[in-house]
Amino acid sequence: MRGIIVWLSLLVTFTSVAQEQAKEIFKELAPSLFQIKIIDKASGEKSSIGSGFQISAQGLIATNYHVISSFARHPEKYTMEYLDHNGDTGELSLLSVDIINDLALVKREIENDAPYFVIANNTPVKGEEIYSLGNPHDLGMIVVPGTYNGLKKESFNDKIHFTGSVNPGMSGGPVVNRDKEVVGINVATAGNQIGFLIPHQKLVALVDDYQENGETTDINVQMTAQLKQNQQKLIDALLEAEWEPRLLDNSGIFPLVKAPFIRCWGDSNSDEEKLVNWAAASCMLEEDVYIDQQFNTGTVELDFRLYRGNDISASKFYNLYENSLTFRSGNDVSKDDSTEFKCQHNIVDNGEQSFTSKTVFCTRAYKDFKGLFDVMFVAFSVDKNDKALISHFTLAGVEQAPALKFTRKFMESVSWN
Repeated sequence: MRGIIVWLSLLVTFTSVAQEQAKEIFKELAPSLFQIKIIDKASGEKSSIGSGFQISAQGLIATNYHVISSFARHPEKYTMEYLDHNGDTGELSLLSVDIINDLALVKREIENDAPYFVIANNTPVKGEEIYSLGNPHDLGMIVVPGTYNGLKKESFNDKIHFTGSVNPGMSGGPVVNRDKEVVGINVATAGNQIGFLIPHQKLVALVDDYQENGETTDINVQMTAQLKQNQQKLIDALLEAEWEPRLLDNSGIFPLVKAPFIRCWGDSNSDEEKLVNWAAASCMLEEDVYIDQQFNTGTVELDFRLYRGNDISASKFYNLYENSLTFRSGNDVSKDDSTEFKCQHNIVDNGEQSFTSKTVFCTRAYKDFKGLFDVMFVAFSVDKNDKALISHFTLAGVEQAPALKFTRKFMESVSWN
């Protein structure tokens, strides 16, 4: 009992120290923290809010891209404003973005130098206490203590795993160490005291690019270049990874792409007596690139299904099998942002593997990001009377050449056992 009392006493002391540290941090840094508001011009009311923090004496402010995405995409409809700790407001201008890492640089006009956050030179050690600042639920600025847990292992683009509450409205706020230096930027939450942060090195890179090249004159051109570079890096990583042949229901062979950022799941109805039994394996990149509320890209999905008929005719099997074929792109794009899908249909006969399939290859082009497409591919076998193998993938926001390279490797990796 005495040991429990001592442990509880230490816990209370530790919590008290953390709270005092948080109060001290907020008191010192509040003048450099801002609420970022996107204002609908027609109504004059705010459309969305987030957080931001000043990183230069001349009014340069860092925030998340998704906080200001409405303005970035439709500056004719929205304005950007800041609200400081004293309740004063002013307009903001957009300077540069890093859409892949969800960062943006904006600026407020000021007459005199103002206090600002210093970006850390070093990365925190695992288990170190850090402090997230922001404006949750439009309730005013707060400080949330938490723990640095290193990078999220399954991410293609680096994210920090933070044990602490990153609530809506805190997006774009800074995360600092005990020395009040920025070590991350709030970006997302997974609930249950699990949050994700953007590493401070990504912000340093964006600031360095801005200082070298100046203000971006065309945000769409900047985002197009970033999207192309990111998708080329992603497709290269997928093609260079090991594609391990795996059996599906002991009949079909599909590729397991052994990349750390690709997660796979399996399912079947093998425990049921059905006219048609099936087994499925689905793999995907569990992250995307946010462009706006109706538009996300950067996704990858791979899906494999094997259907087996049980004592039924070939015609009935194919009727049941074809009625189950429903596929859609793995990302959301509005009709204002892309063309309609255009599809090519072919019959492919791989003589070496005795595998004949009907293929459908579909693409739709992005209107504002020239040279980028969503690609959807489906191949379904037509050479067996009582079983069928379906393979499907989607690539979002990819250029033509890497998409075709991926398609060739994908088709060559699927066959009968």
